[in-house]
Amino acid sequence: MTFRSSRRELIRTAAATGLSAIAAEAFSAVPAKPEPDMHHAAAQLLAALGPELSRKAQYPFNSEERLNWFYVPVARKGVPYKDMNEQQREAAMALLKIGLSQKGVERTLTIRQLENVLKLMEQGKGPLRDPDNYFFTVFGEPAEKGAWGWRYEGHHCSLNFTVIDGQAVATTPQFFGANPAEVREGPMKGTRALAAEEDLGRALIKALDAEQRKHAVVSDAAPDDILTTNQRQAGIQQDTGIAYSALTPDQQGMLLSLIQQYASLQAKRTAKRRLDAIRKAGLDNVKFAWMGGLERGDRHYYRVQGATFLIEYDNTQNNANHIHAVWRDFKGDWGADLLANHYQTADSHHGHDHVH
Repeated sequence: MTFRSSRRELIRTAAATGLSAIAAEAFSAVPAKPEPDMHHAAAQLLAALGPELSRKAQYPFNSEERLNWFYVPVARKGVPYKDMNEQQREAAMALLKIGLSQKGVERTLTIRQLENVLKLMEQGKGPLRDPDNYFFTVFGEPAEKGAWGWRYEGHHCSLNFTVIDGQAVATTPQFFGANPAEVREGPMKGTRALAAEEDLGRALIKALDAEQRKHAVVSDAAPDDILTTNQRQAGIQQDTGIAYSALTPDQQGMLLSLIQQYASLQAKRTAKRRLDAIRKAGLDNVKFAWMGGLERGDRHYYRVQGATFLIEYDNTQNNANHIHAVWRDFKGDWGADLLANHYQTADSHHGHDHVH
């Protein structure tokens, strides 16, 4: 598949290769419709919180706290749902709904409810499990001009947004996790919060022939966690795995659908921007690498790595029923690349117009 194709050709190719029409749309050059103003929603949240809670929620844009992130139960900065009244929660959800697609919002709600599942399973023997212990934090002043950001974070969810001049929005690190990956008893029995990430990855590795698997399967043993963990700078992983260019058209469609699944959790314009960046950097050398067993229930891990980005997924803990999945941008986490360009442009026009 090439990106010189027309929109119609892309969708026709998608149907022939197994790439969803949604993925074809995302990889096409059709402009996305404008999204609602994120800065208005963030400002409304701060106003709804009132003086006391807004002081807890807001940090300077250049604060070190903006670069802190983690996906396990730890002490966090900001204001959690449990400290908000109904009006404040509605304002918080309004911001989340602007930042994410409907599918992304539903994902966050499911992950929150898994805290209740863990609470029942652990019977008080684990850490605090509370579906309302998810925090909103704002960095800088939400405004149409300049740079600011916000974060939504709790156990198994870390979403980091950087907004520049109301246009460029960076949304990595993006982390979603699920424990249990499949709920096997109780009211939520059958729930699989990250089903697509698991099933699409396994479908791709099993679609490869024996010779292709020699390149794709880089280890019979899977690591205990994503390899980059919560590092501030995502390290480029070994240049191993099978390249996009070595896949058949059907397999290429499967790999693109997997990438699109991760991107589609974000708002439409943001997802399109991510996929455009991958297209611009070139698909041929994007590589898919697998570690561990191939069957459901086996400990397993995969990554998708390109010139600009890294997707990591693992399902190894709790007898391979505990998923971690992350998207990192090598130069763009927390909007680093967009900020560098913003500051350079500001310097060229104003000499010293930095945002702090």
